[in-house]
Amino acid sequence: MTARIERPLSPHLQTYRVTLTMALSIIHRATGIALYFGTLLLSWWLIAAASGPGAYANVQAFTGSIIGKLIVFGYTWALLHHLVSGIRYFFWDLGYGFKANEREALTWGALIAGISLTVLVWIIAYTVGGGR
Repeated sequence: MTARIERPLSPHLQTYRVTLTMALSIIHRATGIALYFGTLLLSWWLIAAASGPGAYANVQAFTGSIIGKLIVFGYTWALLHHLVSGIRYFFWDLGYGFKANEREALTWGALIAGISLTVLVWIIAYTVGGGR
C-alpha cells in the first residue's frame, strides 16, 4: 500500500511567486468589476442631464467634490487600464508575446500606458474645462 501525500490537487497561490503579470491579471479582473459600478455613475449623470437642471446640478455637485473626483478618476483609470490590458490579452490570443522578456514588456507597457493615459485624459479635461 502506498502512502498518501497531502498536497493540493491543483497549483495554488502559495505555490507560485507573485509576478507583475499575475498581479495585473488580477487587477484586470478587478477593473472589469469596477467598470460595472462606474457605469452606474455614468448612467446617473446621463439620466440627470435628461431630467433637467436641478438633477444635473446635484450630480455635478457630487462629481465636483473631492470624493466624486476621486471616484471619477478611479473610473477613468479602470476604463483605460482595462482597455490596455485587453489589448495585451489580444496579442496573447494571437499567439504573440509569450517569451519571458516579451511578457514582461507587455505587462510593464500595459501598466505604464494605463496610468499615462489616465493622467493625459485628466490633463486634457482640465485644460478644456478650464480647471473645473
